[in-house]
Amino acid sequence: MMHIETLKIFCDLVELLSFSKTADKNFLSQSAVSQQLAQLELAHNCQLINRQKRPIELTPEGQLFYRAAKEMIDRYEQFKSELNALRFSGQSRVNIAAIYSIGMHTLPPYVKKFMVKYPKVNVHIEYFSPQKVYESVLSGDFDIGVVAVPKRDKRFEVYDFEDEPLVLVCSPKHPLADQSEADIHKIQFEPFVAFEADVPTRLWIDSILSRYSISVKPVMEFDNVETIKRAVEINSGISILPKTTIVQEVASGTLKAIPFSNENFFRPTGIIVRKNAIRTEACKYFIELLRKKK
Repeated sequence: MMHIETLKIFCDLVELLSFSKTADKNFLSQSAVSQQLAQLELAHNCQLINRQKRPIELTPEGQLFYRAAKEMIDRYEQFKSELNALRFSGQSRVNIAAIYSIGMHTLPPYVKKFMVKYPKVNVHIEYFSPQKVYESVLSGDFDIGVVAVPKRDKRFEVYDFEDEPLVLVCSPKHPLADQSEADIHKIQFEPFVAFEADVPTRLWIDSILSRYSISVKPVMEFDNVETIKRAVEINSGISILPKTTIVQEVASGTLKAIPFSNENFFRPTGIIVRKNAIRTEACKYFIELLRKKK
């Protein structure tokens, strides 16, 4: 019996043309991907992929199987979407998956505005890693995803959300704390509290530093903005963070936010929804509300 997950892995392999990339995308080892492929070939008594070619190449049987697998996956995802719509039709609920910083600091004003029009609809927000947000929306478990530095994917509709200003953040005890603005070159070789390497915001900030030929000294790496703020507060290093995430700390005097003099740096954010998903009127309104950016 084939599982839908196995079909998805096969389709990822065909589309990515790489065992390693397919393994990374599905949180598996390359050996596990190879075993899944071997099981499919054994079950259907044919070779689906020519492993001698680089990049890998589908056999005629593989092309036939790929088309059938894609159709089955699409139909299954449509079924899940319709099932969720039916399940929640009487519960008046909009389910949102967001990365922590956006869910905590950016979405609340939108929720308040939404509740004016739909006071009886429950807005359920959960915080996840960026990868988990994409997975949750794709699976149909959540209606809307909100992420930083959104990636384009043919399975999603992706809309621009807010461009969040990025500022230099430091402890009030740091030598840069009394500056009204800072040249980005002043952070050269400074101890730096960063996001973990696979977090999209880290990649975005690294690209800014690279553009200015800046090298910093990462002393700590975390997967969320809240922990980074705590480390900067005790003067473990400086950081670059969205201004929206440090409003409370700046007001209370535990952090200093310094704009850059070079240019207005920002972090793009985006709204993701699964293509062809069935949505309630309340969900559609919330999406439009986010797209209008207040």
